[in-house]
Amino acid sequence: MKTKQKIINQAIKSFNIHGIKNVTHRDIAKAINISVGNLDYHFKNKEALLIAIYEQMVKDVSGIYQIDNSDPFLHFNELLNALEESHNKYSFFNLDLLEISRNFKEVDALLKKTLLVRKEQVTYFIKLFKEYDYFKPEKNEGMYMRLQHTMRILITFWRSQQEILSNYTVSESENMTFYIWELLLPHMTEKGLIAYKNFSKK
Repeated sequence: MKTKQKIINQAIKSFNIHGIKNVTHRDIAKAINISVGNLDYHFKNKEALLIAIYEQMVKDVSGIYQIDNSDPFLHFNELLNALEESHNKYSFFNLDLLEISRNFKEVDALLKKTLLVRKEQVTYFIKLFKEYDYFKPEKNEGMYMRLQHTMRILITFWRSQQEILSNYTVSESENMTFYIWELLLPHMTEKGLIAYKNFSKK
């Protein structure tokens, strides 16, 4: 493994354990037995390191967003599972999101750009759900747009609520994906409910 990737891997591990604010270049260099100068050669500052981590994080899930010919509910479920796996792998990013956004402007710009792309992609999923007759017609104009926003809030802050509401016990099956589908269930047609049951019981 190249030094650059070793640095990235250790940074993710250290940030996950201690939080981004409490980890320095010196801490990361010491953990993988390289000099601070060597680390600085690859990443001149913490923001450069964060950008590399963010690009890797986005790459990990981007492929799942690609359009395929599978059932849209099944495809969407694969996406949710991939996002949940990403949240666990890069937990610091969600837990320290506000701090990152406020203090690292280049990362913040990348984040906002990605969120716009993700919004368009989820909009496409909702469109497919309606085209497949899996979703009922909107009762109120803009209802599904607001539903998308609610899902985005839940996805973005899922790890934070796990930390803050740690005394609120849920079963192992009640993960982020479970909660998203519970949001969607009331909007499903009979056909949509059958499609959901077909993949959810596998």
